[in-house]
Amino acid sequence: MIRSEKTRRYAVAALRVLAVAAVYYGAGRVGLLRQVTVHGAMVTPLWPPTGISLSCLLYLGPRIWPGIALGALLVTAQLGGAVTASTVAVVAGNTLAPLCAYLLLRRAGFRKELDRLRDGVVLVFLGAMAGMVISATAGTSMLVVDGKLPLGAFWSVWAAWWAGDVMGVLVVAPVLLVLRRVRMPRLSDRWTEAGALLVVAVVGSVVATQSSLSMLYLVFPILVWAALRFQLAGSAPSALLVSVLAIVAGTDGAGPFAGHTIVEVMINLTVLNGAVALTALLLAAIVAEQQNIRRRIERACEELAEVVDHLAPGRSAAAWPSRAKDERDHR
Repeated sequence: MIRSEKTRRYAVAALRVLAVAAVYYGAGRVGLLRQVTVHGAMVTPLWPPTGISLSCLLYLGPRIWPGIALGALLVTAQLGGAVTASTVAVVAGNTLAPLCAYLLLRRAGFRKELDRLRDGVVLVFLGAMAGMVISATAGTSMLVVDGKLPLGAFWSVWAAWWAGDVMGVLVVAPVLLVLRRVRMPRLSDRWTEAGALLVVAVVGSVVATQSSLSMLYLVFPILVWAALRFQLAGSAPSALLVSVLAIVAGTDGAGPFAGHTIVEVMINLTVLNGAVALTALLLAAIVAEQQNIRRRIERACEELAEVVDHLAPGRSAAAWPSRAKDERDHR
């Protein structure tokens, strides 16, 4: 019985590792559909595997890191055509980056519910910006070592690599964290408003990213609506939708991105996607935190009302004769 239980645990752990590797590889293939060239180096404006890796670590713990390494190895080896020392270094960077981000989040007391402003700030600065320095540094350094990138172009490629990894965390990870709380919808849910938000988000995002009139600012009222009314469950998918459509328009050179160089497009995409992700994440966290405070106040008021009811005048008056008699007997 003990041996079979251990075998079952090992089998479950192995399946989790393989599942993480498969999801990482699939997300990597999707991210590579919109890769761009910066000084001869291939980078992506949004790298989904970073967000998937961090979410898997938050859900399953650090023991699934071999799945991240295996998925990164498959993607990197397919790009390079062979496994070399540089490939191993890039894989190590792509594995250590989300693992270090996970450890930083744990040390900071991060909660997966993202229902506090502190959680949103920690995810942005520790989980995304700080953690992804490792992968960007490892990948760009290997390009220089292999002679595929001149040293003078190091920082521009590093910034593009880092921005793509950061966007993967800020845009993809919140959506996956929301899925943890998915439940069957009820008839009392705001179906009409949710449907209207979906239509407006799709139409508004398409117009904002495809119009040549530079109307990218149209997406922010949509994000505010989604965050105020549906918190992270509404703002995170909306931010993902806007980012994907913006990347498609940017890499195609369409709409407000027409006529710009690839470096200018990458800068614009980074600023836009960063602003979209921060607006969606932090505003939803603020709204959720305020709602939690209101619920705690309401519970405190209910408890206070129960205490007052227990000490009502009628009950106190009924108990008075008994207390008076005890005092006389004591005297």
